[in-house]
Amino acid sequence: MATTTRPQQDASVHSEAHEPDLDEATAAALRLWVIMSRAQSAVTTQAAAHASQYGLTLAEFGILEALYHRGPMLLGEVQKRILVSSGGITFLVDRLTAKGLVERRSCDYDRRARYAALTPKGTELVAEVFPSHALVIARAMSGIGTDEQTDVANQLRTLGRAAAALPLPGGREQDK
Repeated sequence: MATTTRPQQDASVHSEAHEPDLDEATAAALRLWVIMSRAQSAVTTQAAAHASQYGLTLAEFGILEALYHRGPMLLGEVQKRILVSSGGITFLVDRLTAKGLVERRSCDYDRRARYAALTPKGTELVAEVFPSHALVIARAMSGIGTDEQTDVANQLRTLGRAAAALPLPGGREQDK
């Protein structure tokens, strides 16, 4: 893509900076990407700060919350639900096990598979923390109304599904 030098009118822009020469659709997509990323980061910062008050990372809290609302799950299911790598889920479950919040259980029909389940201590913690955590998320999202949140959620779901259906650059397939 060709680039053009930005006009010198904005004193905050360095004279060596370049403005990409983009069509309107590409420029809008890039702007949306930046705005979504900043919004997600701001909300995540709020949620992570709340989880840390209980000695948990946001990923650890995500595992506990998933097990609380879904019951025991295969580690691979938990991994897909909270979007971490297979090595990451093992590390996180190990940490939660060491804290006495999660236990591993064997699978009756596949000896290679392992379930993660909340311990009574883990259940008690999530029951205590989840209501206030939900309020932290709601407060972080309160910059837009409930109807707008529903609309944005629907639009982002559509966007996510469309992006997931695309081949990756370089012709590789996405993990589904």
